[in-house]
Amino acid sequence: MLSVHRVHLPSEIPIVGCELTPYVLVKCADGSVVSDDAIELNPTRGHLLRYKWYRIQSDKKVALCSVHPTEPATLQCLMCIRAKLPITKSYHCTSKCFSDAWQHHRVLHERAAIASNENGPDDDEVYGKLNSNANAASGAMYPAVITQRNGGETWFEVGHSKGYTPSADDIGHALKFDCFVIDAETNLPLGVPTSLATSRVIPAPSPTPRRMVSVSGSDIAGHPEVTNRRFSGGSFTVLSYNVLSDTYATTEQYSYCPSWALAWTYRRQILLREIISYRADILCLQEVQSDHYDDFFAPELDKHGYQAFFKKKTTEVFYGNVNTVDGCATFFRRDRFSHVKKYEVEFNKAAQSLIDAIVPFPQKKTAFNRLIKDNVALIVVLEAKFSNQSNENPGRRQLICVANTHMNVSQELKDVKIWQVHTLLKGLEKIATTADIPMLVCGDFNAVPGSGLHSLVAMGRIDPLHPDLNVDPLGIVQPANKLTHQLPLVSAYTSFARAGNILALEQMRKIDPATSEPLFTNCTRDFIGTSDYIFYSADTLTVESLLELLDEGCLRKDTALPSPEWSSDHIALLAEFRCKPKNRR
Repeated sequence: MLSVHRVHLPSEIPIVGCELTPYVLVKCADGSVVSDDAIELNPTRGHLLRYKWYRIQSDKKVALCSVHPTEPATLQCLMCIRAKLPITKSYHCTSKCFSDAWQHHRVLHERAAIASNENGPDDDEVYGKLNSNANAASGAMYPAVITQRNGGETWFEVGHSKGYTPSADDIGHALKFDCFVIDAETNLPLGVPTSLATSRVIPAPSPTPRRMVSVSGSDIAGHPEVTNRRFSGGSFTVLSYNVLSDTYATTEQYSYCPSWALAWTYRRQILLREIISYRADILCLQEVQSDHYDDFFAPELDKHGYQAFFKKKTTEVFYGNVNTVDGCATFFRRDRFSHVKKYEVEFNKAAQSLIDAIVPFPQKKTAFNRLIKDNVALIVVLEAKFSNQSNENPGRRQLICVANTHMNVSQELKDVKIWQVHTLLKGLEKIATTADIPMLVCGDFNAVPGSGLHSLVAMGRIDPLHPDLNVDPLGIVQPANKLTHQLPLVSAYTSFARAGNILALEQMRKIDPATSEPLFTNCTRDFIGTSDYIFYSADTLTVESLLELLDEGCLRKDTALPSPEWSSDHIALLAEFRCKPKNRR
């Protein structure tokens, strides 16, 4: 007879909006153990599996802390109630919790006031709808039916599929999952169900809102969702974000992050909500896992009007599941741009050509091991559908070239990283010679400001005495005077150092005075520094505004990134650009 062998959940804490899909193992009559998927596809000897979900509702009401959602709340912020913020954001577990969170909590009040004054979108639109009824959003809601009362508890049947997505109605309540074997002919259960109870459902934490800050004159207040559609003419926004591949998001690597906040079912919803809230015209994402691009990012962002391109890393040195290889994904709004051309850069191919050309045969294996690293870049040429508000060339096409890349991570291979980025830049130079075209080079370069790689991109050359050139066993970065390019690239976030308005000056404490770059874009327990950039061609584009940077202090309350609030170990960078009139270039 068929029996349920084991049931467990991938995450111990259920979160609103994040689907719960238990792992179910079934023991067959011959003693073999298989997944329930096999039974659902091929019923065994007339036996099937059925599932039910219940909400266990206690007569005692429990409110959860908005900062520490696994803790019960003991106090409530009355200003949140007056500001008509979602009630879940008003609860705190202790007075110290409220005091420590005040600096960031008050931003919610300020944003609510701005949205109210400007008749902007409500909180669900600004922060996403994770804490709304997620099951209703995906189809007809399964009606909650009272099935049992036991002492001070009432059980509501809320679902009869294997997976269940907790809704706002479930916050503060435990869930119960039943899995049972039924006779396919009589449709009656055989034996008692195997049950699993969860801890209390918690609301999805809301990331601290980040403002767009003008660097070209007038201040810009408010969350990007509220404000960024004020732009017109040749203005457009570009996001660059390393979203942290699920393959790397392990409890071993990020032991300080709760396991439920590392689960992909949780992180994908937080990431999507954040990305959508910025409403960028162009998205450059790195570390997008292949299967997640196909199953999640592409279809979800398509719903929001984005067209997508993806280039996964090559797999010469990759030994895992090919479906989980990560890569670079570039998205653009169909109503703002149309696709003209796409180029895919595989550094392995360029490395192979280099090895064949300059490396003697006895050293080829060593050279291959050093240079072949699977990194890629994706280059997309777009045509703007908006006007540049320029009268000197009416009707002339406005093209924009966007490069999205993720350079090698190893700090022992600085020569390889410099060679990789130089290869990319020379390819972009060829594109630039064919058209008068603005350039954007976005990504995770795995190089800090002042490094040889950063100097090459931002300065067009590397000082021959730079220490990053000292280790070069293959001679690929020598002589140093060959490491040049003619693209007038500037890092967008250095614009804070050149702006004079008050909000921009506030950002200066988050900027390294020596390099004018952010103090960090990557913050883990073991490393904090900048490795992500949005470079632009300064002769064709001007920076209008930038997404404000985050304080290290606000991230350290959760030790580091990722955290329940921020689902990557990197922060998103967002810049608004305007195309310069051609007669001013």
